[in-house]
Amino acid sequence: MNKQELLQKITQKKEFSQLPKKDVEIAFSHFEKREVSDEEKIKLTRELLHKVYGAFTSQKLLSPKNKSEEWILRKHLSTRERLPYYKEVYERILKEFENKKISIIDLGAGVNGFSYKFFVDAMSLPRPPALRSPFLQPPALRSPAFRPISFIKVNYIGVEAVGQLVELMNNYFENSPRDDSSKDTQGGHENLRAGDTAVPSGEPEKLNAKAIHESLFNLEKIKKIILETKKPRIIFLFKVLDSLEMLERDYSKKLISEIASLADKLVISFATRSMIKRKQFLVNRNWILDFIKKNFKILDDFEIGGERYICFRSP
Repeated sequence: MNKQELLQKITQKKEFSQLPKKDVEIAFSHFEKREVSDEEKIKLTRELLHKVYGAFTSQKLLSPKNKSEEWILRKHLSTRERLPYYKEVYERILKEFENKKISIIDLGAGVNGFSYKFFVDAMSLPRPPALRSPFLQPPALRSPAFRPISFIKVNYIGVEAVGQLVELMNNYFENSPRDDSSKDTQGGHENLRAGDTAVPSGEPEKLNAKAIHESLFNLEKIKKIILETKKPRIIFLFKVLDSLEMLERDYSKKLISEIASLADKLVISFATRSMIKRKQFLVNRNWILDFIKKNFKILDDFEIGGERYICFRSP
């Protein structure tokens, strides 16, 4: 078989049927020149693609029917581990963007788009003293029990290589109403902070979100997707870098270098525990940590729920 026939054979399996051609070609290039049979090349390429794209995903996600956000998030290994901590994670990442309209570009999203409503929920958590609003001036509002209403409006773009997950997220975005928490619990607007914009009551708005089927190795298209969003921009790379490195060594550094200047904040994450056995393990991350420390300004570095998050921006 020639190369194109081999690539077609690889993607005949449902798990790989909607992967970008570029990603399949990169995986195949690892074995193309080996002196083994075509069948062995197909097997080895599929094994690599499964490690990169399939290991985290339940086969049930490739054809689910009418499942809840929580069900979906629990069926993807990466988001299942994060599910109990979403509010805490998003509050920490987004705290300086309170009362703003922001764009979040989630690269290698998986099914993370199903966590959209946690963006609003995160702003409803009690604030530690250092984060409490400077607008709390009247004595009646100085009680420790008082919790101000926060406002955040998110334009979410999830970029994902697995086509079935893109379809899954877009179906969710199109059929889920937005829970507007910028209004107070009585339905009025008296608790909106300075600069907030009231959202008219009536029919619920749809989520301001979409998923895009694209390879993270198509760098020019990724940059174009980012530039089409409005500032401020936050870019997520949650548990993505290891997968990129499996296909192309040091591509993570190249990707970050190219997109960092386009964002107000980048957030990378990686697991600090085995996602199956829940045991801590030691993995040398100095290759990426040293790169970030040398070339960027670190804004935050924290660990929650067996996942370490590094927030940074261009200097």
